[in-house]
Amino acid sequence: MSKLRLLAILATVGVCQWAIVRARTGRDLAIELQSPQAFVDPRQFAVLDNHLEFREDAFGTFFNPTNSTPPFFQIFDQSFLNVLGSNPAIYEISSNDTFAFAHEAPIYVSDTDTVYFASNDGGALGMSDLDHNNQVGFISLKDAEAKISSLNGTFSVDVPVTVLHLPDSVQMTNGGTGPVNSSLLLINSGRGPRPPNIVRVNPSSPQNATVLLDNYYGRQFNSLNDIKVHPSGKLFFTDVVYGFLNHFRPQPLMPSQVYRFDPATGAVRVVADGFDKPNGIAFTADGKTAYIADTGASGGFLGNNQTEPATMYAFDVDPKSHAFKNRRVLAYVDAGVADGVQVDTNGNVYSGCGDGVHVWNDQGDLLGKFFLGTTSANLVFAGKGRLVILAETKVFLAKIAAEGVSLTGPN
Repeated sequence: MSKLRLLAILATVGVCQWAIVRARTGRDLAIELQSPQAFVDPRQFAVLDNHLEFREDAFGTFFNPTNSTPPFFQIFDQSFLNVLGSNPAIYEISSNDTFAFAHEAPIYVSDTDTVYFASNDGGALGMSDLDHNNQVGFISLKDAEAKISSLNGTFSVDVPVTVLHLPDSVQMTNGGTGPVNSSLLLINSGRGPRPPNIVRVNPSSPQNATVLLDNYYGRQFNSLNDIKVHPSGKLFFTDVVYGFLNHFRPQPLMPSQVYRFDPATGAVRVVADGFDKPNGIAFTADGKTAYIADTGASGGFLGNNQTEPATMYAFDVDPKSHAFKNRRVLAYVDAGVADGVQVDTNGNVYSGCGDGVHVWNDQGDLLGKFFLGTTSANLVFAGKGRLVILAETKVFLAKIAAEGVSLTGPN
């Protein structure tokens, strides 16, 4: 039996054991195998054994050859251990099985140690539709940490969600980033005739909101989706058709595209097109590389189509025009679609997918997964060594070694 196969078996049963992993470089790497970690050696599954069946549904059947119980860290490459650190752990910190309260728009505010997020807008268990707005709320990580410190052999606590009371200009929030100059940046899909927009929100009471952009030269966007601040201070965002596909926005009137908005001048322009459904967006720390997730395979009321994109693309960012150039595939997702995107300080790329969060290096090698066994649409780093994962009806906090790039714009 190979050492990596032995590791997989040990991880499956959750036994703490010292083991030796034969690294891809040919050298031995000493690690402490702890639950919940499962090593999957790609060489062991290049040809499926008779006891493993081929997967036909990427949205409903996931690759878990060790049959480990979620949540756990699924490790495909030794460098994922650098992401996880010496003593990783993952905790469920908030839950509501009847309400998809934790869908998208995660924003970490360090001053108050809180994470903001939005409920599902128009989707399953979202309790929002053409006649009902979704909600934006937050949880206290300080409270979560206090409850975690008192745990004894379990990995679940329940921190309450505080709901924000936002003005009527904020409709169907789907993306968020920052804080920028102490404000949350929310990007909203709009609802019915109410236009999609980008707003700046004061996280403190009374949570007043200022609309920064709501049109492209007098034309409404389709349903704005996600947003990031480039190191230049410009705002980059995606526009897609999910408002229409989830029955709360009119028929689309423009292509699904990626835009740049300059808050200083009010100028807006297209920087990339040719997508099916451009969704999550992120930049490397220097702003020279952009990542866009195309969720074309997820079709709203049209259903899922596995022959459409479930793909993460990388682009070079032109230093003057900021146009996205040299498009190439970073990765094709094996479970669901890649949605929200974040990047760590070592250049690794994280995305919420059908079975949890996937992590690739900047060459597109799959390093590992935060395997939840359920969909994660987005995530955010909450200071060094903490990753908050939104999973619709649950929120998870992973204690790891990695740190995210700054999301606050120019320093």
